[in-house]
Amino acid sequence: MSRTLRPSIHLYKHTQIRRYAIQAQADHTNKGTSSSAPPTRQSRSAPSINPSPPTTEEPSLGESPLFLHTSEEALATPGLRFTDGHGLRGPTGKGRQTRRMNLYQAIRDALGTALATNPRAFVFGEDVQTGVFRCTTGLVDEFGKKRVFNTPLTEQGIAGFGIGLASVGATAIAEIQFGDYIFPAFDQLVNEAAKQRYASGGAYPLEGGSLTIRAPIGSVGHGGLYHSQSPEGFFLGAAGIKVIIPRSPIQAKGLLLAAIRDPNPILVFEPKILYRAAVEEVPTDDYTLPIGQPEVVREGTDLTVVAYGTPLHICLRAIELIKSPPPSLVQFLPPALRPPNPAPSIQVIDLRTISPMPFGALTEATKKTGRMVIVHEAGKSGGVGNELAGEMGRRAFEYLEAPIGLVSGWDTPVPLTFEKFYQPDVIRVFDKIVETLSY
Repeated sequence: MSRTLRPSIHLYKHTQIRRYAIQAQADHTNKGTSSSAPPTRQSRSAPSINPSPPTTEEPSLGESPLFLHTSEEALATPGLRFTDGHGLRGPTGKGRQTRRMNLYQAIRDALGTALATNPRAFVFGEDVQTGVFRCTTGLVDEFGKKRVFNTPLTEQGIAGFGIGLASVGATAIAEIQFGDYIFPAFDQLVNEAAKQRYASGGAYPLEGGSLTIRAPIGSVGHGGLYHSQSPEGFFLGAAGIKVIIPRSPIQAKGLLLAAIRDPNPILVFEPKILYRAAVEEVPTDDYTLPIGQPEVVREGTDLTVVAYGTPLHICLRAIELIKSPPPSLVQFLPPALRPPNPAPSIQVIDLRTISPMPFGALTEATKKTGRMVIVHEAGKSGGVGNELAGEMGRRAFEYLEAPIGLVSGWDTPVPLTFEKFYQPDVIRVFDKIVETLSY
């Protein structure tokens, strides 16, 4: 297809989707629904987040043991650093407060904090004044249209504008409405943003400037080809860009604020299925979490499971089924893993930062347990799993007791009807862990 035809087709597609979204909002209003707040406009045919009904084997994501439901647990998060410098006692000496938030509320809290503490911070994207997933809802009312503003439907333009804004010392916080639509911005991000700091000898951005790009990613069960992709693997070779994927509200707020204050360009990919499903107590004060450091969320000595984002919660359930198998699953376990034999000791690591990948810490984990299973939702080819498995094979080959296992999405477009089969589920993870332990 010629370059002259592509922009017109791209514009036509967006115009049609925008027209449908506006018509849907009008239809909703005409039905006489009353609400104090305007309905959220689901532009670009945003899929509703409606996970499959929970089962014994696969309970609701909201039941994950990784979510912290008390202030004590939340404030004990490893690496938590309050920017006022007063530690856990706070500036008053009476301690810190937490509030129950879901993932999108924690992101909204982080964005509000960034805007309130930095007058040169700007939030912009295609519908940030409304907030398709509510991550930016209300920011324009609080900070005004000069600092929170909608852009035209052009991802390349959003990225390019952010690069320029950072170059003059501003803090650019851009939103790509869906990770699936980040590809038109690929040239700007990989050929410009990723290279500017190196090419300028560290002079880019000017002091105080930064570029952060946020985007929701991952499956919701029925998003199909254009609303369920996980594009993080495409950026693994883009030296100069950091890529972060949080697993929970506490992590999302702390990592996003750290990204906004980092002079390097950073992509923050948010698992959209967790926007409402993930709920925990989140510190209300300004804090950051370290970028580039994985977190060991469960200690173990027999096998290491590495994941990030949504699949991390799936892994915990699979491990629980191996440790305490229901009668229906006992027959699928080898005799050595069946009760009353001792349950295997499994280490679980949240990558958090997938680029640059923390190979040093992961090598030590591999040497410790001798077995590794990697789980992610993106397809296998060119993904985090193959990159990590190859590097561990080079760095810790003599310590491996089994081939490194990988559970991922399939090397196909995300299928609408069969999206559930595309996602790594509890049973697929269960099988791979059993296979690796039994080798």
